[in-house]
Amino acid sequence: MKTTLLTLALLFSLSVFTSCREEKSPDEKIEAAMDDISEDIEDASDDVQDAVEDVQDEIEEEAEEMNKD
Repeated sequence: MKTTLLTLALLFSLSVFTSCREEKSPDEKIEAAMDDISEDIEDASDDVQDAVEDVQDEIEEEAEEMNKD
């Protein structure tokens, strides 16, 4: 019985601490989503730019190989 009461008291105390969180307004949620999308687009752009540079390097290397032969 004592264990049951202590378990219930522990669960209640955890629910009190975990239920208090800051709620965002819809405008804040939209702004956060737009920021995330913007960062994702920038990352994708950087990845594409890196891939283009890699292809250019490969082309230059192949051109040098062909000129050596």
